[in-house]
Amino acid sequence: MIRVLLADDQQLIRAGLRALVDAEPDLVVVGEAATGAEAVERTLDLLPDVVLMDIRMPGLDGLEATRRIVADARAGGVHVVVVTTFELDEYVGEAIRNGASGFLVKDTEPAELLRAIRVAAAGEALLSPTVTRRLLERVARATRGAPPLPGIAELTAREREVVVLVGEGLSNEEIGERLFLSPLTVKTHVLRASGKLGARDRAQLVVAAYESGLVRPGWAT
Repeated sequence: MIRVLLADDQQLIRAGLRALVDAEPDLVVVGEAATGAEAVERTLDLLPDVVLMDIRMPGLDGLEATRRIVADARAGGVHVVVVTTFELDEYVGEAIRNGASGFLVKDTEPAELLRAIRVAAAGEALLSPTVTRRLLERVARATRGAPPLPGIAELTAREREVVVLVGEGLSNEEIGERLFLSPLTVKTHVLRASGKLGARDRAQLVVAAYESGLVRPGWAT
């Protein structure tokens, strides 16, 4: 079972998410939080696999709550997916920098949200497609002409290929088909490249692909 914690200041939203999640045979809601501080406390107490985190909550907001959760060694196996009504670039960028494994807006289709939970629990990442492109093209423009990221020179030729395809938004299965590799082999390359580039998860690896210049705006390699 994938254990989920819901963090949102609106009880109605939490109730809707709980009904959606608990209806799935492989998912279960283990707790709820109405504030950012409560989200941190309950996460460290319950250690869920995935936290669905709202941004705007009383007191401590969801972005800072995400940062505190990710920074705590006790929560090493916890993955945060930010779910918000605010599809703003600065929120997306800060959420990813703070260690979120995904970013979705609340009008996302239920099936996509459930997929995001499963993807995050598997250690990968999911961003709304429109959010992904805007965010990463903005990152690429901001880092144009910047020195290469530490670790780029350490990537093998195959790891560079894999990072480029991750940056284009391909899944491990799709990358495997493109490069004639098994998904498990692709996952190994992704993990090794993430370690060399200091990326906590797939979302940060995608940003690293843009920051390094391996992938350019317009999704052209």
